[in-house]
Amino acid sequence: MKKLTILRHAKSDWTSTGIRDFDRPLNGRGEKGAGLMGGYLRDKGYRFDHVVASPALRCAETVELMEKALGRPLHVAWDRRIYLASSVTLIDVLREMKDDPAHVLMCGHNPGLEDLIFDLVPDDGSSPLRREIEIKYPTCALVDLECDIDDWDSLDNRCAKLVNLVRPRDLDPELGPEMDSF
Repeated sequence: MKKLTILRHAKSDWTSTGIRDFDRPLNGRGEKGAGLMGGYLRDKGYRFDHVVASPALRCAETVELMEKALGRPLHVAWDRRIYLASSVTLIDVLREMKDDPAHVLMCGHNPGLEDLIFDLVPDDGSSPLRREIEIKYPTCALVDLECDIDDWDSLDNRCAKLVNLVRPRDLDPELGPEMDSF
């Protein structure tokens, strides 16, 4: 059994013009959400054997703010393939991990992360959390999967159970969808 935690980067700033998508920073809401998610990881005692993330600025800032709240570094392996990747590419990244870690955190972007969840978790009606993600997988949302595999190179579709979903609004109602960006 392997554990996979998937984190979509925090809310980014769309007001800046003239910058590449890759270089978009977080906005105030995103900064708050990333800090709250880092505190959640700290309070729940999360320990990752491997962390892999997109090097896009919004992912890097999300990780940095989470590390600050955690009070420890995450020792991230930055992988450009995760930037705007499809589910197929994300599965390839996971299959290629060295040393076969037991618990992995992947931080990246939609729609790839959402599609990855849909590919790994069966659509058989047994997961109310999957239905929640079908409605919306918001920025800075964290998902925990238990993958019924012995090693990452055998990761395949429909091998996982979705066991946890935490959104920023679950940690602070002010970060709900009706809140304007600040």
